[in-house]
Amino acid sequence: MTQLWDFSGGIHPAEHKEISTARPIRAAGIPERLVLPLQQHIGEPTEALVAVGDRVLKGQKIADVPSGTGVPVHAPTSGVIESIADLPVPHPSGMTDRCLVLKPDGEDQWQSRQPIPDYRSLDRDQVLQVIRDAGIAGMGGAGFPTNIKLRPPRDRKVSTLILNGAECEPYITADDMTMREKADRVVAGLKIMAWILRPERCVIGVEDNKPEAIAALRKAIEGTQTEIAVIPTKYPSGGEKQLIQILTGMEVPSGGIPADIGVMCQNIGTAVAVADAVLEGSPLISRVVTITGDAVRQPGNFEALIGTPIEYLLEQAEVEQSAVSRLVLGGPMMGYTLTTEAVPVVKTTNCVIAATAEELPAPPPEQPCIRCGQCAEACPMELLPQQLFWHAKATEFEKAEHLNLFDCIECGACSYVCPSSIPLVQYYRFAKGEIRIQRAEQIKADRARERFEARQARLEREQQEKELRRKERAQAAAEAQAKKAAEAEKAAESGEADDERAAKAALVEQALARKKAKSEAARPKEPAEAPAEDGPDIEALEKQLTQARAKLETMQGMLDEAKAQQADNVDKLERAVAKNHDRVQRAEAALAEAQQSQTGQQAQSQTTQ
Repeated sequence: MTQLWDFSGGIHPAEHKEISTARPIRAAGIPERLVLPLQQHIGEPTEALVAVGDRVLKGQKIADVPSGTGVPVHAPTSGVIESIADLPVPHPSGMTDRCLVLKPDGEDQWQSRQPIPDYRSLDRDQVLQVIRDAGIAGMGGAGFPTNIKLRPPRDRKVSTLILNGAECEPYITADDMTMREKADRVVAGLKIMAWILRPERCVIGVEDNKPEAIAALRKAIEGTQTEIAVIPTKYPSGGEKQLIQILTGMEVPSGGIPADIGVMCQNIGTAVAVADAVLEGSPLISRVVTITGDAVRQPGNFEALIGTPIEYLLEQAEVEQSAVSRLVLGGPMMGYTLTTEAVPVVKTTNCVIAATAEELPAPPPEQPCIRCGQCAEACPMELLPQQLFWHAKATEFEKAEHLNLFDCIECGACSYVCPSSIPLVQYYRFAKGEIRIQRAEQIKADRARERFEARQARLEREQQEKELRRKERAQAAAEAQAKKAAEAEKAAESGEADDERAAKAALVEQALARKKAKSEAARPKEPAEAPAEDGPDIEALEKQLTQARAKLETMQGMLDEAKAQQADNVDKLERAVAKNHDRVQRAEAALAEAQQSQTGQQAQSQTTQ
């Protein structure tokens, strides 16, 4: 016999399970419209792979997660995509979300399926990919993708695999009826998960108020090493951490996960979905949903397609609308009131309670806390509900978080026993939501700050590089200028400064002067009394020579001064000096030629006389 332990706290509310266990599971059928939310699991929302007007087949993938954590959504039957719109989805706030609306064509035509009866011939990663492609997420309430949960970190070996069949919350019997009628598939799914994880121990935990399910499971596990652990009926023994403590005696650390202590817990419905995906090639397109409550004439469990509107299921159970006071999605302890019957069944939907006013009366008004301590005695997580309530109400979220607010599993045991009718769980949910919002804003602010700091560092680095390049260019220019000045000074000292353009100009002027002299010699001779008017102007040439020499002296002085004051103007002044030097030479040559010409003319004139 399996050794059992106990957990602190817990309560024993009225079960009301017999209402929905008198009939076998019934097929709900195909409604006129199927509403398929794109977000049905923890993680990133899926993106539609189809467009309005597309015809799809049963089991066809119609939405998937391009990246990140998530699983795809499949068509529950064949039909046409009628619209993609924001519609009401299961949520405590009554929010809307993006949904695909499928209009069934009545043919219920499957796409091709690929069952894998010999899954042991594949790699474990391949089987995990099959489970992921089948769109399987935890069907016990959280909706965490199963393929990720079945892939624990390498440093956390799973030694115990637990299948959670406790189903401790009142009214809900979906897992109970599944174990009774589909025990073989439950065990088949357990075997597949055990083959993936290779644990040392496999155990199915079932409360002792389900004798038919226990008998069916014991028959199904014959010849295997799987254990059936019958545990006492106490709420919330079906909580993951509580069930682990009952079956192993170990406690999951605060803020940790079961894999931290070598344990993994899976749901009964999840095991059936894994068996269907691997052995039959069928994705997760339906689940068992309990329809119960005193306002229903034919309560029971229905195999409902994902996306089936709640109002359609209530019609199948013959609900008396006039008698319905509250419509609760989930159980009376952890569920929430629906604002509309138009919300669809999703992968985590397990129960709908159509309650009368006498069955689930409106809660009395909240009264002041009398500090009785009953909430602390009932808390299965050994928290301090009273202090958490005060801090949550005063919006002292940091203090509430310091008291392990996030260890609260929101089971509702504290609210159930509170004599002051304080909705404690609602306060805790409010505080958790605000803390998550603050964390998200802090993460966003940190990312913005990191981007700003990275930008500032980049701009500073670019400015430094720009300044370095500027300095390098300035240094190179200074070195080039200094080298040029040195070469010019050396050339000036050696007398080798040469202005090619000035030299060419001098040659041109000399050529013009010779041509002019020849043309003057070829002219008819004029009377002797006017030779001075036709010959070269000696005075003008002497004046030009004097001016050129004066300018040369001025330039030479400026050159000397520039050499002493600023090296940058040396080259320019040297070129100017060289140019004026050439002008002086040309003037001297022109004067000498003019004087010679005049002397020749005078000698010729004397000879003629």
